[in-house]
Amino acid sequence: MMEEEDLEFVEELEAVLQLTPDVQLAIEQVFPSQDPLDRADFNAVEYINTLFPTEQSLANIDEVVNKIRLKIRRLDDNIRTVVRGQTNVGQDGRQALEEAQKAIQQLFGKIKDIKDKAEKSEQMVKEITRDIKQLDHAKRHLTTSITTLNHLHMLAGGVDSLEAMTRRRQYGEVANLLQGVMNVLEHFHKYMGIPQIRQLSERVKAAQTELGQQILADFEEAFPSQGTKRPGGPSNVLRDACLIANILDPRIKQEIIKKFIKQHLSEYLVLFQENQDVAWLDKIDRRYAWIKRQLVDYEEKFGRMFPREWYMTERIAVEFCHVTRTELAKIMRTRAKEIEVKLLLFAIQRTTNFEGFLAKRFSGCTLTDGALKKLESPPPSTNPFLEDESTPEMEELAMEKGDVDQPKKPKAPDNPFHGIVSKCFEPHLYVYIESQDKNLGELIDRFVADFKAQGPPKPNTDEGGAVLPSCADLFVYYKKCMVQCSQLSTGEPMIALSTIFQKYLREYAWKILSGNLPKTTSSSGGLTISSLLKEKEGSEAAKFTLEELCLICSILSTAEYCLATTQQLEEKLKEKVDVSLTERINLTGEMDTFSTVISNSIQLLVQDLDAACDPALTAMSKMQWQNVEHVGDQSPYVTSVILHIKQNVPIIRDNLASTRKYFTQFCIKFANSFIPKFITHLFKCKPISMVGAEQLLLDTHSLKMVLLDLPSIGSQVVRKAPASYTKIVVKGMTRAEMILKVVMAPHEPSVVFVDNYIKLLTDCNTETFQKILDMKGLKRSEQSSMLELFRQRLPTPPAGPEASSSLSLLAPTPEQESSRIRKLEKLIKKRL
Repeated sequence: MMEEEDLEFVEELEAVLQLTPDVQLAIEQVFPSQDPLDRADFNAVEYINTLFPTEQSLANIDEVVNKIRLKIRRLDDNIRTVVRGQTNVGQDGRQALEEAQKAIQQLFGKIKDIKDKAEKSEQMVKEITRDIKQLDHAKRHLTTSITTLNHLHMLAGGVDSLEAMTRRRQYGEVANLLQGVMNVLEHFHKYMGIPQIRQLSERVKAAQTELGQQILADFEEAFPSQGTKRPGGPSNVLRDACLIANILDPRIKQEIIKKFIKQHLSEYLVLFQENQDVAWLDKIDRRYAWIKRQLVDYEEKFGRMFPREWYMTERIAVEFCHVTRTELAKIMRTRAKEIEVKLLLFAIQRTTNFEGFLAKRFSGCTLTDGALKKLESPPPSTNPFLEDESTPEMEELAMEKGDVDQPKKPKAPDNPFHGIVSKCFEPHLYVYIESQDKNLGELIDRFVADFKAQGPPKPNTDEGGAVLPSCADLFVYYKKCMVQCSQLSTGEPMIALSTIFQKYLREYAWKILSGNLPKTTSSSGGLTISSLLKEKEGSEAAKFTLEELCLICSILSTAEYCLATTQQLEEKLKEKVDVSLTERINLTGEMDTFSTVISNSIQLLVQDLDAACDPALTAMSKMQWQNVEHVGDQSPYVTSVILHIKQNVPIIRDNLASTRKYFTQFCIKFANSFIPKFITHLFKCKPISMVGAEQLLLDTHSLKMVLLDLPSIGSQVVRKAPASYTKIVVKGMTRAEMILKVVMAPHEPSVVFVDNYIKLLTDCNTETFQKILDMKGLKRSEQSSMLELFRQRLPTPPAGPEASSSLSLLAPTPEQESSRIRKLEKLIKKRL
């Protein structure tokens, strides 16, 4: 019973001594120890094993036990000392707490005494300063009263003087006095309830009204609406009156400006009436010459009369622009049928030059309060003067070279006067657009005639296929039209011009490029390009000449140039047009058209080389392969195929040197066309003997090597073929080699033959297996049993994506195939 109680006590003690990891970590940081007995994960068995690792170490067990007992005794002494030392801690803590409470009470009493003394001191200070505050308020009120009385005296005297000077038209003195009176009157806004103050304010307003009417009457007398200006020029009275108008209601100033400008431009409206000969577009220079003379005359006679901040010279020029725009729009609507392209461009050019003159002369600060707000400000890239500074020729050169990302010059600020007059020409720009439509049509016709007269370009084997010169001429003309139209308008006319561009890009693609692609003839007559692009097995197509191959390459290079330049043209058009219209600029269809021309050209080259190899493949399929007795060099049909490749490919490569990516496309398309056709003809070789299969395998390997070397065949510079092309050739020709290896394998036992076929070809198609059996020359009865066994041995394809991965595992790696080919070559050499 005692033992059970002891065990329970030990278990409870262990449960109590289980500390959390955080507590254990804190203890280790405060009391670091390397003793294993102090570790939280102490294991008695491991500790004993450490003390006595071997049986021989048990000899000193008594010594170890004595040390442990000594350590236990010391721990007990330490624990006893600590426990005894803690007996008086509680009593000492209570005593310290009582002393702290007494100290807090004493401190609270002292703070209360200090607060009471502070309140008594504050009350004493208030009693001392009460009289001083009363004196301060009295002084402030007295000062305010004196100041207000002085202002009132000044206001009363100023109003009397103002009325007297107004009657005597002493505008110079009135200008200074009126501003002072108005400043003093601002101090009396809070006293308007006093009748005398309100009466003075009303007298000031009446004086202002009288001054305004009097000044307007003086200006009307000096510059009557009808008749000539008063001789002798402006007077000092009017100059001082303008200073007063700056202080009065802004409507007075606006009325003076309006009447003066109207009177100043009255002569212009008479000279350039709609029925006058000088009013038409061909004499538009006279309008701008007239206003320039008037501005000079104004500066000489009236420049000092109006304040500088009125910007009267600029206001006269701006009003002239508004009137001119209205008058030109009216006369062009009346005589719209008389507007010709040259006349319209002449008028626009002179107008934009005049707007540029205004931009250099004036800042445009007066446009904010005019009607020009309604005009859309053009984007920076359409500023005609900025275009002149950046030189369109440099932009054309950059466009031709494709330097789209070249750094551009920082743009100058916008012309604030752009469109202030020339906006009136925009409704008539259809004349310009129609003219460009006609010119571009004639240009395309001339390109067609020049191509027929000059013939195809000369073969070029040094610098690649030549781009047709008409292509560069077309885009240079496009650039000129685009820059010119952007100077005229950045709105709907630019959209119409882009539509014209699209039309003639398509015409160039079909009439100049596609229309001049060489056509081939066959036994059934002429074939169109579309029929050329459709494979017709067995057709005997005539081979292209050297000049025709060069022409196809030249057209391909031209189409590639047009494709890149059309993309840049689209970007430039979007820069020139208004931001709200950029989405309507889309030349994707035209770029697709040039891509089609490129694809057709490549397909023609592939079709030509493919057709040249057809007779050799036909000869291969007609050979008696069961009668071949020994394996020799490559067969004559292989030599014929290699000959055609060596004749065509170097020519095509040299003429497509500037467009390497399309030469790579040609190689890839030829490989994709030739290899399946070769395998198709390979199936036609039946029956085949073992020796015949070995000869075919050697021929296949020779063709594979030639195809792998196709991109650099006949070139002095050997380049590694693109990985994408190499992958296609290796995959296709390896399949042909596997077919021949299956044919070479014995068909007995049948199970081994079928499994070998499935392993080498990974083709579960029974038709392919049937063709293999035909190539081996098996009888129908043997084929039937083979086909039945083949269907039974076919592996069940797993569902989902595992199907493709499992089939790919059956295919031999290229390294395995290359080793097999080397073994076959050694075997052939031994037999030879």
